[in-house]
Amino acid sequence: MTLRADNIYRFYRAGDEETLAVKGVSLEIEPGEVVTLSGPSGSGKSTLLACLAGTDEPSGGTVWVEGLRMSGRSEAARAALRARHIGTMAQSGNLLAHLTLIDNLRLAQQIGHGSGSIPQLLADLGIADRAKAWPNELSGGELARASLAVALVNDPAVLLADEPTGELDEATEARLLTLVRSRAESGCAILIASHSPAVRRAGDRALLLEDGRLVA
Repeated sequence: MTLRADNIYRFYRAGDEETLAVKGVSLEIEPGEVVTLSGPSGSGKSTLLACLAGTDEPSGGTVWVEGLRMSGRSEAARAALRARHIGTMAQSGNLLAHLTLIDNLRLAQQIGHGSGSIPQLLADLGIADRAKAWPNELSGGELARASLAVALVNDPAVLLADEPTGELDEATEARLLTLVRSRAESGCAILIASHSPAVRRAGDRALLLEDGRLVA
């Protein structure tokens, strides 16, 4: 078991109102497995991924990564576990605006104590020529690939990606999915939230989230 969630709930309160965003989700993803997560907008996909990554704390339930409990710990402890074991790619991107792409990768590698080849990773993603670009100089497709590079730079045991191909053309999407598959073949457990039919076809199995609940 690389990633496991047991009966995850997440609700938000605003005054007397309570919104239940994730409702009793349990899942398990093994090393080498690519799992896709789909569902309508507002179904809770991004909230679920945040709980799995430890960037948000579930209101109930437990998340385990590499046999270690992620949920119920301090924010600092969750951040340390995430840096060692999880690569995340959020829809909003995960690059610091005041650093070039290569410096973003160097910083992420320093935090996660990684040692892989940054130039090779950029070449695999087709953005080696953009290494010294600032985030605001990258196109939408380049920014998506740069965000994925940050997620992969420490060779994580788990990759959690939220709409990683949303702004990519068909050829670039296929290239990115080939890289994702190669990471899975190296033992990475991968969960991708996406509306893309190509992403769903590339997975080993598919999950469907509706109204905060897994229905498939």
